[in-house]
Amino acid sequence: MSLNLDKLNVKVGFEIHQQLNTSTKLFCDCSGKGSDDEYDFDFIRVLRPTKSELGDFDRAALFEHAKMSSIKYYSKIGYSCLVEADEEPPHNVNYDALETALLFSLALKSNIVDEIHVMRKLVIDGSNVSGFQRTMLVSTGGYLEVENFQKVGVQGICLEEDAAKLISTTNPKFKEYGLDRLGIPLVEIALEPVSGTPKDIVNVALTLGRLLRSSKRVTRGIGSIRQDVNISVNGGQVVEVKGVQQLSQLVKVLDYEIKRQYGMIKIAEEFSNRNIEDSFIGDKVIDVTSIFMNSSSNVIKKILKTSDPVIKCIRLRKLRGLVGYEPVKDVRIGKELGEFVRFFGLGGLFHSDELPHYGITAYEIEKIEKSLDIPVDSDDAFIIIGGNRNRIDNLIDPLIKRIIQFKLGVIAETRAVTLDGTTIFSRPRPGSSRMYPETDIMPIPIKPELIERLKDKIPLPWNELIKRIMKKYELNKKLSEQIFDSDYYDLFETIVRTKSSTASPTSRSAITPTFVASKLTEDIVSLARNNLDKSLLTDEMILEIFDRLEKGLIAKESVILIFEKLMKGESVSVQKAINSLNLIQMNDTELYSLLDKLFNDNINIIKEKGSNSMGVLMGKSMAILRGKVDGSKINDYLKTKLETFLKDETSK
Repeated sequence: MSLNLDKLNVKVGFEIHQQLNTSTKLFCDCSGKGSDDEYDFDFIRVLRPTKSELGDFDRAALFEHAKMSSIKYYSKIGYSCLVEADEEPPHNVNYDALETALLFSLALKSNIVDEIHVMRKLVIDGSNVSGFQRTMLVSTGGYLEVENFQKVGVQGICLEEDAAKLISTTNPKFKEYGLDRLGIPLVEIALEPVSGTPKDIVNVALTLGRLLRSSKRVTRGIGSIRQDVNISVNGGQVVEVKGVQQLSQLVKVLDYEIKRQYGMIKIAEEFSNRNIEDSFIGDKVIDVTSIFMNSSSNVIKKILKTSDPVIKCIRLRKLRGLVGYEPVKDVRIGKELGEFVRFFGLGGLFHSDELPHYGITAYEIEKIEKSLDIPVDSDDAFIIIGGNRNRIDNLIDPLIKRIIQFKLGVIAETRAVTLDGTTIFSRPRPGSSRMYPETDIMPIPIKPELIERLKDKIPLPWNELIKRIMKKYELNKKLSEQIFDSDYYDLFETIVRTKSSTASPTSRSAITPTFVASKLTEDIVSLARNNLDKSLLTDEMILEIFDRLEKGLIAKESVILIFEKLMKGESVSVQKAINSLNLIQMNDTELYSLLDKLFNDNINIIKEKGSNSMGVLMGKSMAILRGKVDGSKINDYLKTKLETFLKDETSK
């Protein structure tokens, strides 16, 4: 479906969360790099919401608590300590992280506060052992200069600690988190909402990300930068989509969420057209477990096997046809309610607009309608939910309130992003009741002399940085932008710095910045587009490949072949990839002997095509020698041999 964005008045605001490249965490001396190793020990906690200073509970915290289970935390020595376990007060704020946040504030012309106060932000989804996240406002206001926008305003810049890493939610007893990421410094930058095409809006995020990376004080890679995207349509409620990690995913999120919100507005119009009152929703709720005791539906059978099962029906007066109404593809009340129910740990729900289906028969529907006092040919609808009795009882009231909210159109809420770029319900939007002061850390004064010292360290503007990369490494503009935007820029600089000056005479031409940059961007991207897994290609593997190339042990044509083998998962090491590809380096005697034989075997073609036979010779040579010998070396030898042969033939 094509929507006119100008008529929809789409507004998009960003909150960028960027991990900082510091040696230690924000409030302790544990490593700030994170760990993929096995954990050393674990412990279990249960979190509960607390009141704010004004005595109010945050609605998002109450929602999380309603579906809360125990939480199991895994810890590794050196990567987390008693601070992360909430058994010890936080230490002093990491100065390097604070300095970086101040530098970003200066780069964005943001107004730095005179005194920084650490605050506690209530979070009880399990991602913080203490039940809160420590955050501090560093500056307000300012702007980001973006192409196609005059200026994008900055709302505020904060320094905060990252959350624990979610390991699993499949354990029925508790959620599981790793503490190695908890406490790693993050800078959060909130931008003013902007309007434009998805491409223009993505460019805002791209520009800000480039500014952060130009400081060389941030980490790179998947998960190191996360974007919370606030989206509204036609001046309606703001929906926050959390955890967008890639710009390619952001385009899909914007497209989906704009269509979803438009669809919700159209659904609300239908509520209004039908004059549906709040009292029509859930005015009758009944237990229909007995109706389904002998059901042939596999889904119903599964529900009845849960502990203390119950199946209930909720009457929805005048909603027949509206629960399944789809003004935009895949946008309907039934789907929204299914997402909502799943966040309470239940498998989903059925509604009358889609029945009979899923093994539920017309006879069972007739009995339900009779029990709900729904007359034949009525415009009333109903929904069916089943599962553990306690969970169902806790869900009924929130579910009814959720349906009533559809009368308003777009519901202000927090949604999570999926791998395919769609969004699903996560929780209500948090309110002001979630913030209160941190009592274990003194305020941090920001003196004018500190700001003055930092002015020489402000990150370069994007255009200036690209010009410097082009000049320093003799790259064209496109390749300079590609390598800087990639996850491999630091690795690129390491390879070029250490390899180009020490490469052997036979391989020196291969270790040019242009060659390295193209391998790390265009080749890896091309392989990834064919569904190969670039996460299997580690930095250590890439360094080893270029080290072998530097020593003349492999040909430059073999680099992409080894990449492909590793990214397919067919080899677990560089050496095994080389062995499986039979990339044994040939000496010159062996090479020239093989090329002489190939030349003589194709002598008739050479006599027939003359100089035009060079392409045939190279094709047949590379079919045998691809990855074993530098292609330019093969080309030079065959070209000289062909020119000599043709000259001799002419002189006969």
